[in-house]
Order: sequence, then C-alpha cells, then structure tokens
Amino acid sequence: MKLDILAFGSHPDDVELGCGATLAKEISRGKKVGIIDLTRGELGTRGTPEIRDEEARKAADILGVTVRENLEFADGFFVNDKLHQLEVIKMIRKYRPDMVLCNAVEDRHIDHGKGSKLVSDACFLSGLVKIDTRFEGEEDWQQPWRPRVVYHYIQWKNLEPDFVVDVTGFVEKKVESVKAYASQFYDPDSKEPQTPISSRNFFDSLIYRSRDLGRLIGVENGEGFTVERYVGVENLDCMK
Repeated sequence: MKLDILAFGSHPDDVELGCGATLAKEISRGKKVGIIDLTRGELGTRGTPEIRDEEARKAADILGVTVRENLEFADGFFVNDKLHQLEVIKMIRKYRPDMVLCNAVEDRHIDHGKGSKLVSDACFLSGLVKIDTRFEGEEDWQQPWRPRVVYHYIQWKNLEPDFVVDVTGFVEKKVESVKAYASQFYDPDSKEPQTPISSRNFFDSLIYRSRDLGRLIGVENGEGFTVERYVGVENLDCMK
C-alpha cells in the first residue's frame, strides 16, 4: 500500500498534538495518510499501555488515517542505532510515502529529539540500494524508497517554524483526536497524578498556539513545521 504521507511519533498522541490538524486537512483533500508510533508510551505517568493502544485506535478513526502501526520500541530507552533504523526503514519501504512528518528536532521530552533524528536518518538510509530489508516470514526483499521531503512538527517548545500550514477549519478535528487520549490530558475529575500535559493550560495551548501561528500568516489557525533542507516554490504566487 502506498501512502502520500507517513507521520511518525515517539509516543501515541505525539502526531495528533503536533500535526493533527494538518493531517485532517490533507485527508480531506483525498491524501492517504498513515501513522507509525515508535513506542506504546508505557512510561507515561497516567494510564496504561493497553489504554493508550485503544486511545490511539480511536484517535486514528477520528482523523480518518488509512493505517496506524506501533513498532513497540522501549519508551524512554530506544536509541538511534542500526537495529532501530532498520525497523523504521521497513515501514518507509512498506508504505513508500512521498512525505514524512516526524517529531520536533528539539524538545522537553528526550524521546522527541531522539525519535526525530532516528526517523530522519532512516528516511535517508531507506533509499540506499545496498541496505536489505524484509519482514520476518516473507521471501521478497523490499525495494529502496526515499521520501521526497521530511518535515518536523513542533511540540512542547515554541520552536521557530520554517513554514506554517493554514489549518483553519481543522483544529476542531485535531482537538477531538487529542481528546481521544482521555487518560493523558485535562480532566478535572481525574484522580491520576498531575503531569505537565494534564493541565488545563497545556490543553488550551493547542488552540492559542494555532491562533498565534495563524495570525502570523494572516489566517485563523496554523500549524508550524521545521525543515531539513530549503522548501522550494514554483513561483511567488504559491505563498500566502
């Protein structure tokens, strides 16, 4: 199955928080989108991995993604090495996305920066013909594939975006997908321990960040991304 966009997150909910509105918009335009979670978020203070699994499925249904998989790397302890790179390469070659979205290049949670670099490196390596990969039990070797572009969404830290996507009309869908992770986010009746992401302020920040980025490009809502190489435009009319 070929996908147009493959979004990676170190934890279930990273993708929804970082680029959920962008994915919802692209899906509405007919794009085929997939999500790959690197871990099950098993070190999260609230909830359980089993709960997160179910929440991730619900969020995927809300966004309308074509496929969602979890590589079950060790939360907090996965590293950017050959073993992990090969597993990510298998996903890239399996779905052959034109575009990959991944974690913030720098962030509060150590897994975000690690996941960002791991996926970025795997995107490059996936295009090398001398790297052989295949899934266990399958006879055929996968063909090399390198995504056309790799973009990084923005998470906890207010990184300076290299470009901003107009997501006006799709923030509500993003918020709905984030709310699918009911064990993780703001709930005044919850008896679970409080965390930095369970506060009302954090949840509200999803809206006010999108509004502020939208303001900067002259629209109602925006989501920002950073790039690894310059973004080319066909002509000046392509820009808002």
